[in-house]
Amino acid sequence: MLSAAREHLAGDGVTRVSVDAVAKAADVSRQTVYNVFGSKTGLLEALFDSLAEHAGLSLEPAFTANDVDEALAEFCGAFCGFWAAERPVLRRLRGLAVMDDDLDRLLRERDDMRRAGLSALLSRFGEEAPAEELLDVAWQLTSFESFDLLAGRDGGRDTEEVARVIARAVASVRAEARGA
Repeated sequence: MLSAAREHLAGDGVTRVSVDAVAKAADVSRQTVYNVFGSKTGLLEALFDSLAEHAGLSLEPAFTANDVDEALAEFCGAFCGFWAAERPVLRRLRGLAVMDDDLDRLLRERDDMRRAGLSALLSRFGEEAPAEELLDVAWQLTSFESFDLLAGRDGGRDTEEVARVIARAVASVRAEARGA
């Protein structure tokens, strides 16, 4: 069902996320979707986890890096790889969230998790109270929207290049925040 949902969302003509549409795409009943996921929210949560797993999103290299700049570069690279691997689906989900309060709330929660990860990562290197400005900027730079714009509408810029650009920008903001 999750694979069918991902394929459905990557296709043309999708105007909203619904249990009925996912059930139809998976060739199961609506009730089956509810039995497995409990609700539309449960379905979306499982879909988000499935997207991350499918893309191989792992933050372990960031949290085991030896220095903060390497850790931040790994963090940026991990999210750029995720955004690139699931770009059509994520673009659609973010667009649909404008009209779907539940989807918007869930995406915001996931974005907040990314911010918490950045804060934890910086704290790991003794920056116990990272400047809010640094967190705000790093959080925005590691967002799907930033990746999508930097990669180019046609995907003309390589994912690794985008990750390097974002990592350099985050490092620059960090250096400025520390007074370097």
